[in-house]
Amino acid sequence: MPPFARSTILRTGVACLAFVLAGASAAAFDLQGHRGARGLSPENTLPAFEKALRTGVATLELDIGMTSDGVLVVSHDPKLNPDITRGPDGAFLTAPGKALTAMTLEELRSFDVGRTRPDSRTAKAFPEQTAVDGTRVPTLEDVFALAERLGAKDVRFNIETKSSPAPDAGTPEPRAFATALAKAIDEAGLGERATVQSFDWRTLMALKEVSPDIPRVCLTSEGNFDTLQRGKDGGSPWLGGLDVDDFDSVPALVAEAGCTTWSPNFRNLTQPLVEEAQEMELAVVPWTVNETDDMARLIGWGVDGLITDYPDRARTVMAAKGLPLPAPVAP
Repeated sequence: MPPFARSTILRTGVACLAFVLAGASAAAFDLQGHRGARGLSPENTLPAFEKALRTGVATLELDIGMTSDGVLVVSHDPKLNPDITRGPDGAFLTAPGKALTAMTLEELRSFDVGRTRPDSRTAKAFPEQTAVDGTRVPTLEDVFALAERLGAKDVRFNIETKSSPAPDAGTPEPRAFATALAKAIDEAGLGERATVQSFDWRTLMALKEVSPDIPRVCLTSEGNFDTLQRGKDGGSPWLGGLDVDDFDSVPALVAEAGCTTWSPNFRNLTQPLVEEAQEMELAVVPWTVNETDDMARLIGWGVDGLITDYPDRARTVMAAKGLPLPAPVAP
């Protein structure tokens, strides 16, 4: 009997309970602002998260790393990204900078991440983004405090551990990473409003041991960045020892990993996969959906939410589809 068949009943009950704890319901469409609202404000910054909250989202999606002094900080890249980072001299970096894990918080905060380099691919991809010079990399605690200060008492936090199994990745050790994050969520009193997602399922498996009540989201990607591709010894190094070839489908793989939500690249998704995943009591929240036609198609397929750089666009599509809209934070 395959492992999925052995544990279906238990996992279904756990998934349903986790959905209740996370505030999900059949009627609640989970609009997630990617890196805050990357299409409108500098990614993973307090201005971006405030923009998302003022626009109206159900969830703030964000990435975290860890500094050398053990502080959880909000950043997508394991090393300073020259497309979005200026040094103390005001000049953009000309190459990837130091790893976050090699810098203290004080050192990291000497860099400005409030503007994209004008000739970069990032700048060309997000022409609507408004620069906010002088912006620093926030801590995870800063983001929690911002939401509280703005009165966003119902907003949820979907926190991605930026971890990689590559030996030279320079990312935190998975169990230490998961332990620090679980502690931060608990100390903030956000256990019922937080989920943790990752492409590196080792951190999710560690989190299951450290804090099993925090719902976990399995991210997957197929294509140029392929987290499902088998390694020379069998399973993908991204999957924490699991092998996609041992399962009938990706949703079955995700269910076996113990996640309550599956977040695939939206380009890898089909309507039958949405239906299959939901039959397994998995929520389906694809990333990163920025064009209104794609949003409308996916909503028509019945996805449970969307991760987008443009929550304003998604709200327009949701309204047209008759979906209830998350309340914006009042100015």
